[in-house]
Amino acid sequence: MLEFTPSRVTCRAGNVVKHAGGDVVVGQEAAPLTRHLRVHQDGGHTVLEFRGEIDIAAAAEIGPHLDALTGHPGCRIVIDLRPVEFFDCSGLRLLHRARHRVHVHGGRLALVCAHPLTLRILRITGLSRLLPPQPTLEAALGRPGAASGSH
Repeated sequence: MLEFTPSRVTCRAGNVVKHAGGDVVVGQEAAPLTRHLRVHQDGGHTVLEFRGEIDIAAAAEIGPHLDALTGHPGCRIVIDLRPVEFFDCSGLRLLHRARHRVHVHGGRLALVCAHPLTLRILRITGLSRLLPPQPTLEAALGRPGAASGSH
């Protein structure tokens, strides 16, 4: 199935076909895996964007995808919590599991979080020491000149 707009075509697989100066460019657009998880690639990193309310039901949806994405040697993962509206102990469990799995496989895990209440939960539980939150995706990706720092 193809969807057409004046400047782009999207096929069922999520590939986006754009015209760039007469050339056709095919790229992968971020597609939601679940209602609470969107995954995309950025600079050699797999970015897992948690969305909405991360509670026990959301964790049950996200868990299998998180396990699949964090189970590869040398994986480079960023978990982005900026679109999260609610975050409880189920979300903390997901972060801890991701950190453990990435560490066991010799990978790298970074966290993006700027929401004051979520930052407070991370700090109170001590998870912010194990997985220091970065304020922006650019900082988590380690891009030069990106503002970084943990809260």
